[in-house]
Order: sequence, then structure tokens, then C-alpha cells
Amino acid sequence: MEKFRNVGLIGRAGSQEVIDSLIVLKRYLVARGLTVVLEQEMAEVLPEHGLQVSTRECIGEMCDLVIVVGGDGSMLGAARSLARFSVPVLGINRGRLGFLTDILPHELEWKLTEVLDGNYTTERRFLLDTIMYRNGEPIGEGSAFNDVVVSSGEAARMIEFETYINDQFVYSQRSDGLIVSTPTGSTAYSLSGGGPIMHPDLDALVLVPMFPHTLTSRPIVVNGNSEIKIVFGMENQIFPVVTCDGHDKIEAEPGDSVTIKKKPHELTMIHPLDHNFYAICRDKLQWGNRLFE
Repeated sequence: MEKFRNVGLIGRAGSQEVIDSLIVLKRYLVARGLTVVLEQEMAEVLPEHGLQVSTRECIGEMCDLVIVVGGDGSMLGAARSLARFSVPVLGINRGRLGFLTDILPHELEWKLTEVLDGNYTTERRFLLDTIMYRNGEPIGEGSAFNDVVVSSGEAARMIEFETYINDQFVYSQRSDGLIVSTPTGSTAYSLSGGGPIMHPDLDALVLVPMFPHTLTSRPIVVNGNSEIKIVFGMENQIFPVVTCDGHDKIEAEPGDSVTIKKKPHELTMIHPLDHNFYAICRDKLQWGNRLFE
């Protein structure tokens, strides 16, 4: 396994828990003789840190490992920024759930020692690119690690749209919207909307209708290389909204369309050797433990 020499540190600003873990990380990494690069926002909350400081994008170019300190939201932001640099990412959990940031604070030095000694597993996960079109011209774009969500933008208001997969018409629908999720996002908003849990190894997308106006609308799982196209009906009285991981908000007009497809760059995630997706699900989703030993 590759050993790392230049390590970038990024995290969620405004959290004392994140700052506490950054202090521990800085001390530990410097003691190992590694070059540590701190993201600008983190440098502002760590006075007299004595480290190199850089933007997130430059960290992606400079480092051969990036450690993200925070919750799953912090990892989502890091994924969108860093995927194009092919730098592997490791997560320290300082959030609530921790599906993506799987090292706990009390395990930090122990698990990090294993990783830096070359004892780790890697996992490649894909992201989504989204482009909005009006009269055939692109008017907005975004990228997502979890999901692209098409919604009415207003509570209890339905929109009409048509869905195409690889240019094949699938259905027209009246609903609150549609969630297009990666396997990574299948344990997030998609799960709340009734979508299936997908193992991160799957090369698949799931389309989850949001409160459809028909009992026969169900989630559809398709090949991960599929191109999804959504066309908004001309009769819509409201302006639908498209969001990527809850960010990159793009407002549509009647007749606009949005395409969603796999991003050409993947994110490499690093995990300790004992990483187990099903164990994480048992813990975070409160599944039952073993009955028989």
C-alpha cells in the first residue's frame, strides 16, 4: 500500500469539536515527520499553527492524502472539490451520522497509525454532474456526491415532469419531485423518501419519486452509466428547483430540462482495515444485532 508524505487537513469551521481533533491531528502528523497543509478556513481557527496554508483546490494538487474532519456534510463538500485531483480522502467523524466519516475521535491516533503505515482499504465512489437547459442552451450546472433533487421548491406543491433514461421515455409524473441518488446517497435523503439502501460498490443510480400522485410510482434502480433527463411541463404554475447535495441551487422555468449523469472523476476514499458497511448500517440505522453466536 502507498504511504503518504504530504497530508492536507480540511474541516467544518465553527465547531469546537473539529478544532479539538485538528489540534490532535496536527501534533500527531508533525511528530511523524509529515508535511501538513492546512485549509485556509481551518488556519483562521488555529492561531500559531506553524503549518503551510492553502485553498482546498491547491491542497488537492499538493497533497497525496486529505483528512476531512467533520460530519458527512463536510465529506460531501470535500468530494465535490477534490474528486478531480484523484487525491484519496480519509474521514474523521465529528458529526451526527458518520456514514462517510468513519473514524471516531477516540480512535484517531490508533486508526491513523494503521493507515499511515499502509494498512488500509480503498474504495472508489462516483459523483454526478448536472446541467440545466433552457431552449437548448445550458443555464446552470452542479455536481453531487449524494444526490440531485428536483423539487417544487414550495411545501405541498406538485410539479409535472417527464423522465427519460438514455433518451428512452420512462414516465410522466405529478409529484413533489424526484431524487436521483448515487449508492453513497442511498443512506441519505433517498432513504428518507423510501428508496433502497445500495452498497457503495454498486455501479447504479436510484430514482425515487417524492410523494407521487399515483400509488404505482416506485423507486427505479438503473445502471450507473445511465443519463437521466427530466423535462418540466409547460403547465407548471411554479418554478421547480434543482439542488445538488443541497447546494448549487438552480431554478427552472416551465419547459426547461435537466440532465444528470456520472462525473468523469471518481473519489477515492480510504478506510481502516476493519471498515464494514453493514456494521455502519447496524449502528447508524439501529438494526438488530446477532441473535445466534
